[in-house]
Amino acid sequence: MISTAHLNTLLNAPSIEELWDMHVAQMADYGFDRVIYGFTRYRTSTSLGDPDDFVLLSNHSPEYMDTFIGDGLYHHAPMVRWALDNEGACSWRVMAEMLETDTLTAQERKVVDFNASMGVTCGYSISFKSMSPRTKGAVALTAHADQDQAACDKLWDKHGEDIILLNNIVHLRILTLPYEAPGRSLTKRQKEVLGWVGDGKTIQDIALLMELTPATVEKHLRLAREALSVETTAQAVLKAAFQNQIFVLET
Repeated sequence: MISTAHLNTLLNAPSIEELWDMHVAQMADYGFDRVIYGFTRYRTSTSLGDPDDFVLLSNHSPEYMDTFIGDGLYHHAPMVRWALDNEGACSWRVMAEMLETDTLTAQERKVVDFNASMGVTCGYSISFKSMSPRTKGAVALTAHADQDQAACDKLWDKHGEDIILLNNIVHLRILTLPYEAPGRSLTKRQKEVLGWVGDGKTIQDIALLMELTPATVEKHLRLAREALSVETTAQAVLKAAFQNQIFVLET
């Protein structure tokens, strides 16, 4: 049974880091000691967008993440494919069924073999409901290495609804908290000038408000575009707002 106190703690977590630490500990209590959460706002029919723009959280080992994400294996992961085409929760027993029916591609088999070598063999995936065709979020819950899928399914029969609820809450909470992707962070000045642009202020207005020269304001905007890897200031404002880097209270 999930306590009201725990739900309130999740809902009032002041940062993604604290929220994630609590969630990882809770999932470990349920028997899932390794977790990957991913979210993108830049999905198209052929891509999930630049990985540097993903909200990506995990307590897997660096060795696992460097290969699975860094080397792009996630592109061909069977459960990632499932998450993109579905919503809700799914047992990883479907991968065993795919192997038995020979419906995996050679690239997907490579991912399954890699996961097996890293002890990522049983668990559940949850694909969150998307409100836009450009967005997709999902979480992969990996069970303890000494578990098998049958034991994992039995655990899910007992606690699955609670686990889905907790992951949905954490997912929705992550979307409201500031997130700075590696290599995509902004300085305080850059956030401020983007915020004023979002309010409809001109370069001259911002210079007066911040007591800077127009050239300095332009410099901050250029550096913000470079940091966020976009071409226009409008794109920079949108991306910074998506990441909750502007229009937020300082903690």
